Amino acid sequence: MIATRFVSRVRMVTVLCALFASILVGRLYVLQILHGDLYIARADAQFSPLTSPILDRNNIFFSDKDGTFIAAATMQAVGTSTERKRFYPGGSLAAQALGFVAYNNDDTQKGRYGLERYYEQILARGSEDLYSNFFVELFGAAKSILNGEYETGSLVTTIEPGVQAELERTLASYGTRWDPALSGGVIMDPSSGEIIAMAVSPSFDLNAFKKEKNPAIFDNPMVQDVYEMGSIMKPLTVAAGLDSGAIVEGSTYNDTGCIEVDQKKICNFDGRARGIIPIQEVLNQSLNLGASYVATKMGPQVMREYFLDHYKLGQETGIDLPSEIHGLVGNIDKPSARAVEYDTASFGQGLAITPIATVRALASLANGGKLVTPHLVKAIRYDSGLSRTLSWDTGAQVLKPETTTIVSRMLTKVVDEALAGGTIKTEHYSVAAKTGTAQIANPAGGGYYTDRFLHSFFGYFPSFNSRFLIFLFALEPKGAPFASQTLAPPFHSLTQFLITYYNVPPDR
Repeated sequence: MIATRFVSRVRMVTVLCALFASILVGRLYVLQILHGDLYIARADAQFSPLTSPILDRNNIFFSDKDGTFIAAATMQAVGTSTERKRFYPGGSLAAQALGFVAYNNDDTQKGRYGLERYYEQILARGSEDLYSNFFVELFGAAKSILNGEYETGSLVTTIEPGVQAELERTLASYGTRWDPALSGGVIMDPSSGEIIAMAVSPSFDLNAFKKEKNPAIFDNPMVQDVYEMGSIMKPLTVAAGLDSGAIVEGSTYNDTGCIEVDQKKICNFDGRARGIIPIQEVLNQSLNLGASYVATKMGPQVMREYFLDHYKLGQETGIDLPSEIHGLVGNIDKPSARAVEYDTASFGQGLAITPIATVRALASLANGGKLVTPHLVKAIRYDSGLSRTLSWDTGAQVLKPETTTIVSRMLTKVVDEALAGGTIKTEHYSVAAKTGTAQIANPAGGGYYTDRFLHSFFGYFPSFNSRFLIFLFALEPKGAPFASQTLAPPFHSLTQFLITYYNVPPDR
């Protein structure tokens, strides 16, 4: 018995020694190899007077399609090793998503905008760490590991740099052709919520942000601004109607061109009546009266439940970017709302939603009915040398899977038969998509401008078991009234790029 206890104790001591040795070797590697340049700077700083603390910050990485990490934000020595600054190898690549580091009012450099700000506590190594004793840092790291505590580290993002660059080139080309006040786009995995690319145009050089005269360019309108999105909301209305049982796939309605609701006139985009037609034509021809019909069949309570409780259009998405705002849905967020408010909301007017909240809701059509959390960071590589994959909410089931199958089939018909006359149909790939053209509200005189529009476009492919969702929008493009004219070509171009870049196998 005594011998057995002795052997057990010896084994325990051996395991503890092995664990400590592993921690020691790992920490030595991190301190001497991964952070060796910083310790050189610390040593030099002991002999050179500092005008400001040495900036010490962890890295941000892009992830390419093969899983390779590519530096998005790193540290660089300037002149002497006692001077360090934040450097962005991609220049303007993903500028509004990454953000940058700048001085605050307290004379310290901190993350400003984007991931740099949102993950400030993870990225910033405190000034007290800069001159800490080697063994204090070593044993402090061991204690953190044993206690399951993690502190600062580098970010591994979901952004694929090749796709990000292609999205930015596409928006730049769009800007040259249509001269919008602003344009933006998101490419996302609709099943996981991983954002593969997020871009805004105009953009700026992260390494030369001080040259920008208007700080508004640093903001990210994908999460910080709201817009009336127009007809890309119609698939959500049709999905709610199908899911609630208010309509079925084969339902028809009498399209009279215009109707009057609460003394307000509602018309199709061209004012033309179509007669008795199937619900499919609501999406094919983007008919306001068809969406209004579905809203009426559902009734206010059911429609409010889907738009606000299921799609959560009035709530923040929880994306890992700072300053996200919620949608403005007051028009229907009360039992006393007039019928006309539901009618206009059914085709995307009267509700103002952030682009990212719109993307989240639309993704439910592509992923079998789940409301995922959009996000840009998938892992953290801690200073201890360990890594942790982040867990993101896979989302509540907000639509029946069979509902999304029907809507996906309907949106595939839009691409194959109606959109741009069927000219952007992809022969061996199913693609589901819908355009949106919204009038822009006139804040001065009320009502809407007659000559200013927001164009939007979303689509996903393959239409079933989708891998990619693309969302595009443009504020006040010039030279064409409808989104199908301006955004269908760039959407098609991005679809073809993704198919080739990822070698997506055909599904039909």
